[in-house]
Amino acid sequence: MKYVYIIDYWITFPSSEYGGIVVCIGETDLEVFELLLNEQSFPESNNTAMMESIKNATKLALKDEYQSGIIEAFTT
Repeated sequence: MKYVYIIDYWITFPSSEYGGIVVCIGETDLEVFELLLNEQSFPESNNTAMMESIKNATKLALKDEYQSGIIEAFTT
């Protein structure tokens, strides 16, 4: 079963002002994490915070089969 992940991802000041909202489709937290690791716009230095945000994301089950991937990302 796949899910829509709504990920609220922010690295707070003073460490960074980087972050945003990311919407993905994936089967597991690890799959979504790997999708984001492969995306150039997400810095590797924040991997721990990204995984924590994925675990805490809103996850909505999909009834039909969809391809995994990033649907939309608003990042700063």
